[in-house]
Amino acid sequence: MGQEFLNIMDPEDVKKIIDDIPTNKRVEKILLGDSLNRVIAEDVRATINLPPFRRTSMDGYAVIAEDTFNASEDYPVSLKLIEVIGAGDVPEKKLRSGFCTEVSTGAPLPSGTTGVVMVEFTESNNAEILIYESAAIGQNITKEGSDVKEGELLLPRDTRITPDKIGVLSAIGMKTVTVYQQPRVAIISTGNEIINPNDKLTYGKIYDINSMTISSAVKACGCIPVHTDIVEDDYSALKNKINEFKYVDLILTSGGTSAGTGDVLREVLDDLGEVIVHGVAVKPGKPTIIGRLKNDEGLKYLFGLPGNPVAALMVFRVFFAPFLMKMASISTLTHSNNNVQTLKLSRRYRPARGRLHYVLVKIEGINAIPILKDSGAISSLAEADGFIKIPKNIEILEKGDSVQVFQLVDF
Repeated sequence: MGQEFLNIMDPEDVKKIIDDIPTNKRVEKILLGDSLNRVIAEDVRATINLPPFRRTSMDGYAVIAEDTFNASEDYPVSLKLIEVIGAGDVPEKKLRSGFCTEVSTGAPLPSGTTGVVMVEFTESNNAEILIYESAAIGQNITKEGSDVKEGELLLPRDTRITPDKIGVLSAIGMKTVTVYQQPRVAIISTGNEIINPNDKLTYGKIYDINSMTISSAVKACGCIPVHTDIVEDDYSALKNKINEFKYVDLILTSGGTSAGTGDVLREVLDDLGEVIVHGVAVKPGKPTIIGRLKNDEGLKYLFGLPGNPVAALMVFRVFFAPFLMKMASISTLTHSNNNVQTLKLSRRYRPARGRLHYVLVKIEGINAIPILKDSGAISSLAEADGFIKIPKNIEILEKGDSVQVFQLVDF
């Protein structure tokens, strides 16, 4: 007779258990060029003023503004050109009344400048520049430190480093940045029927789907997947494999979680620590298991996903992805307005009774079309545009009912 589930738990209770699991965050210093999508572990303050010098925001002529106050189209002011300054040049001559300096956008301004006249309102005649519009004091001048002052907070801790943030850090000449270390997550696929993609497919065998699927999902959550070989449904083999991972932050398994006689994960967890969740009132995903392991390096947790690919990805998405993102110090985007659509159900649908039901759907126009395949059908992932959640107290949904469609992957 097969094992029974320990205790079928409510999904919200399981989420609370996961949320209460402690995380151990470590930091490291890495090159800025290697920091894309990492998370800053300490506040970054500006080490210089930005911009670091007073500069022009336009191509034109640096002037003493008072010299141009009476300039107009009919009565231009004539100034003598004393210097030409491009971006990156260093001004050599101080500006005096009656003179001007040609400047390119971004160029530093000579001492004495109080305004910049745009080139469009001037005319050059050798060393004589005609000014056809008066310049206000401070016009087209960007002051030193007007963007960011030295010591000012530039990026707060827990900011995810995106290309634009790399640009910000580059602006202060930053070479390295202190970030959180990426948690290492061991991934174990179990099953006597599973083989590697490089092996020959023989009768009764299937290729391992979950290793690549879950590894990619783990990576998307900001963690580092640690791959393993496939482990058969054997107590000693599975126990030995789990014991190999003493220095990872989390272990994720797929398969071996249900109550059948061939599934040994619960027995292994009982011996290596304790089972704290075994069975969740959801469909798909009922045989989800969570164990707490005891070893010389302290407590470690194992999350056991169902073996069926759809169920494995769905359980990961709903229950485990937020925890992995918390470990990696990445803010979750789950259920943001951009990731949810309200559509019409294309047909009547009767959900599983007594369980929160997740149903994959295909979107066509304003309609959500339920995909009527079991959790072992990998083709349903190819067809799916998202999923709907049906509470356990709903007995039937009618055609045309409004449903919220969530993205299958939004982390």
